[in-house]
Amino acid sequence: MSSASDVVPGAPGGVVAEEGLAVGGLTFREIADAEVEQVVALWQECGLTRPWNDPYVDLADARAGDTSTVLVAHAEAPAEGTQEDGTEQGAVVATVMAGHDGHRGWLYYVAVAPGRQGAGLGRAAVVAGEAWLAARGARKVQLMVRSANAKVVGFYERLGYADQETTVLGRWF
Repeated sequence: MSSASDVVPGAPGGVVAEEGLAVGGLTFREIADAEVEQVVALWQECGLTRPWNDPYVDLADARAGDTSTVLVAHAEAPAEGTQEDGTEQGAVVATVMAGHDGHRGWLYYVAVAPGRQGAGLGRAAVVAGEAWLAARGARKVQLMVRSANAKVVGFYERLGYADQETTVLGRWF
């Protein structure tokens, strides 16, 4: 990550530091090897995985180069043990995968532990991903939401995202 003095423009509260990115009371940092299983389990619990996309491959690919990453935030609690929502202290409670092509950035796998949803962690994850992308020169950020997921579309609209009036086409190799 960048030096401790970098402030990311356009990312409210987003200060990039060697130890992580402080956003909304959480610290997001790049995933460590020991967190892979926990992150994949969170993605599965949040319904983000699909049989045709192996989350382990997606995660490994994101970590393999300089143009993408997976950021994680951990549960922080004043007391040891399990919190009221069942989250263990130190557990991964939020993630965002970010990547860019030199012009446009993309966010994927924005996930918040179900017991923590509605408390601003999703917003913090998006801001962390945006800050990571802005620090690397991305001028625009985009994301895809499944058409049937109206609740999530509303969440992103409240964060300033809008339908780009485009159709995403794809083809498997």
